[in-house]
Amino acid sequence: MNAGRAEQGVEAVSRLSVVIADDHPVVRAGMRVLLSQDPSFEVVAESSTVPETVRAVTEHQPSVLVLDLTMAGRSSLPSIPDLLTASPGTRILVLTMQEDPAFARASLRIGAAGYLLKEAAAEELVGAARQVAEGATYLQPAMGARLAVADVGSSGAEGDGSLTARELQVLSLLALGHTNQEIARRLHVSVRTVETHRARIRERLGTGTRAELIAAARERGLL
Repeated sequence: MNAGRAEQGVEAVSRLSVVIADDHPVVRAGMRVLLSQDPSFEVVAESSTVPETVRAVTEHQPSVLVLDLTMAGRSSLPSIPDLLTASPGTRILVLTMQEDPAFARASLRIGAAGYLLKEAAAEELVGAARQVAEGATYLQPAMGARLAVADVGSSGAEGDGSLTARELQVLSLLALGHTNQEIARRLHVSVRTVETHRARIRERLGTGTRAELIAAARERGLL
C-alpha cells in the first residue's frame, strides 16, 4: 500500500505542468481536455490576455506555456522575452493561426521553443508540447517548408533576422507610439540604451519615419 502511494507521488512530481494562453474559451477548454488525457501533463492555469499570462507563468513556473500569438486584439509576440524572464525554465510553444513564415521566424528568434498551427492534429500538439518540454525545438513540418522557401527568396536581404529580441521589443513599442522615455521605463533600461536600440533598428531595417516603423512591425507580427 505504501509502495503504491510512493509510486503515485513520484508520478505526480514528474508530470509536466502546462499553462494555456488563448483568448477563446472553447479553444482553451479543448486544449485542457486534450493535454489532461495524457498522464505526463498537468494543466495548472489558463489565461486570455498577455498580463494574465505573465501572472500565470510567474506564479506557476510551468514546464510549458502554450501561447496564442494574438489575444484580446493584441500581439503576444513582443511579450515572449518578458515571459521567459518571469519564468526562465518555461518552454514556450506558440500555437496560432498565423501561417506567415515571418511569424515563425520572429517567434523562434526571440525565445519560443516551438511553432505550431492550430490546424495541426491533436496528436501533434501533444507531441510538440512534450518535445519542447524535453528541451528540443519544434517547428511544424509544413511551416518549416514555408520558412525554407521564404529564406531562399529573401537571401542576401536585410530583414527581421538581423534584429535581436530586445530590438524587436523596442520596434513594437515605437510602432505603438511610445516615447524613448516610456520605453525605457517599461523595459527597465536607460533612455540612452533605448536610443541605441532605436538607431540600430533604423540602420538595419533602413527605416526612418514612424509610418515605416509601423509597417516593419506589422510585417513581423508585432502589432
